[in-house]
Amino acid sequence: MADRKSEAEIPALIKDPIELAKKEAENALLQFDWAMEEVERWIADGSPKVRVSTLLALHRKAMDGIDQYAGNFRPASVAIKGSSHDPVAGDDVARYVEEMLDYINEKWTEELAIHLAAYAMWRLNWIHPFADGNGRTSRILSYMVLCGKLGQILPGSRTIPEQISEKKQPYYDALEKADREFKRGATNVRAMEQLLEGYLANQLIGIQEQATGNSYLQNSDPEDNAISEKPKNELIRVIETHPVIVSSVVAIILALFAFIFA
Repeated sequence: MADRKSEAEIPALIKDPIELAKKEAENALLQFDWAMEEVERWIADGSPKVRVSTLLALHRKAMDGIDQYAGNFRPASVAIKGSSHDPVAGDDVARYVEEMLDYINEKWTEELAIHLAAYAMWRLNWIHPFADGNGRTSRILSYMVLCGKLGQILPGSRTIPEQISEKKQPYYDALEKADREFKRGATNVRAMEQLLEGYLANQLIGIQEQATGNSYLQNSDPEDNAISEKPKNELIRVIETHPVIVSSVVAIILALFAFIFA
């Protein structure tokens, strides 16, 4: 699948690719810092509430000096290059955004953090409320929801948004799966939940790596994970189908250890 990108007839404010990349990097740092400060305010208040103003501020931080509509919803329709999804019309953006935020706020106490984060990631991409910068805004919003729901700024230097940016195809695949489910009438973001679970594990295990110098990082690509799970699944199958043999082998091993170290 090609790289997903909004296609809107809007003149670029920065045409030089090197200058654009530099500005995007600067904005990404400012956006992340602002987002984490906002999460800290949520935690201090004890009752986080994601507002439209939060979403617009996130977009403004990311797209300031890059997009003339930074911090504003797109005024017209937009297509997504590399995707079969057709985003909502410009006139419907505000209504769908409100519905998305209502879902997150209303489900805050009853749903798990990973579900709310996955839903925010997919639904914002599905609405595609901005002329550009939808992906980076959805990723930081999702991360804010995850941290806010867990009640802490998550440790680890290789954050979930950074991991997604490093390899976007699994993220695109999860979005497309949720899109197909929604066309069939179901709000099913399980593929995105599984993807975020892997990224979260990588981020937290990174702390252990720093402390021990050992590498434990998991692969967050669902297809690669499926391959890596085969040896473990085969071992489980052997244990389940030959319990007597396995128990005997374990007993022999324990007896040998007892004899050696007696």
